[in-house]
Amino acid sequence: MASKYDSYRSLRIPRFRNYILVSSFVTLGTAAQGLAIGWEIYNRTNEALALGFVGLAQAIPMLLFTLPAGYLADVFDRRKLMIISLIGATCTSLILGALSLYQMSIHWMYGLLFIDAAILRLGGPARTAIMPLLVPEDDFENAVKWRTSLAQITGIGGPAIGGIIVAFNIQAAYVLSALSSMIFAIFMLFMHIPDAPRSVRGKMFEQMAEGIRFVWRRKILLGATSLDLFAVLLGGAVYLLPIFARDIIDTSTMGLSPEETLGWLRAAPAIGALFMAVLMAHLPPMQRAGKTLLICVAGFGFATIVFGFSKSFWLSMVMLAFTGAFDNVSMVVRHVVSQMSTPNYMRGRVSSVNSIFIGSSNEIGGFESGLVAQIYNPVVSVVSGGIGTLMVVAAWSRLFPPLLRLGGLAELSKERRREEEVKKK
Repeated sequence: MASKYDSYRSLRIPRFRNYILVSSFVTLGTAAQGLAIGWEIYNRTNEALALGFVGLAQAIPMLLFTLPAGYLADVFDRRKLMIISLIGATCTSLILGALSLYQMSIHWMYGLLFIDAAILRLGGPARTAIMPLLVPEDDFENAVKWRTSLAQITGIGGPAIGGIIVAFNIQAAYVLSALSSMIFAIFMLFMHIPDAPRSVRGKMFEQMAEGIRFVWRRKILLGATSLDLFAVLLGGAVYLLPIFARDIIDTSTMGLSPEETLGWLRAAPAIGALFMAVLMAHLPPMQRAGKTLLICVAGFGFATIVFGFSKSFWLSMVMLAFTGAFDNVSMVVRHVVSQMSTPNYMRGRVSSVNSIFIGSSNEIGGFESGLVAQIYNPVVSVVSGGIGTLMVVAAWSRLFPPLLRLGGLAELSKERRREEEVKKK
């Protein structure tokens, strides 16, 4: 008789449970700060392109520093890298708050966003690479699902709290972000992380190139990551939400201020993602992960198109919730594919390649959305992005047959172990 699937198996591990609880608080603070920055810059400039530059200021350091950060995560102490990064993020959030308080030039804020993104890159790959060490391999898919669930809970709370904070005291959003980073840094000081094989220090650029080659050779990993890249790149509607909240969506009959509307719109994707994450966590592991991924990315594109045309608050909320739900599935599949098909000594570098694909495309997508909105209008920007996402899904179905055939995610771990055994012989 088959044993009943335990949906809470990873949460029964104290080390993992405590880690995701504290790290989720950082997600909440970051979400509140992101909303505050977007609202402040658009309110002070009234320009869509100014919102695009927020994405650009964060994308450039991501492109410049993510691969070196991946190398560092594989050869140095990952816990220490995270602590340094979190302390730096605490400082930049406080300085951003001071710039906001004294209404300093927007250019200074762009500069701080650049520095903040560079500091966060330092600890990003290390943070991702630590996750598989906190649970047994067989529990990792379940762990990713619960990690995603908590991230979405805080993703709801962050914008919602951020919208309230912005309406009364915008600088408090920056303080919240600083406080969350500081608490996480203190937690990491006392956290024990199991030992694991590290890469031998060598020539940095050669080892960074090794990470790129690893991703390139594994077509399932390359396909999943690049699919998410283009979906994120073309789905930059979130950067334009201040415009939709203030100028497009009709809330005249609901008594909502533009700030409150923005908070709800930012929270909607997280609400959808939370629902999906909890549902997935209670389901057994996926058996047709590749097809599921493609269908969900296509659903993301369709929901984006409908949102772009909508002027109704409730229809907009529902479509944004669908984007969050579909994106959640994509994120779980991509993260498990990345970590379970990669040996530990390579996880920092592979994670950094992944981050460049996803993280930088998110910020560059924000710039692209702002630029198109400035040239044409926000509706054209969002709708064209959704159409582009559907076209990418159609293309990837043909370009990456192994991705389409991908079944259970546990197969990736078994395949990786077989490869490691062959190399040992």
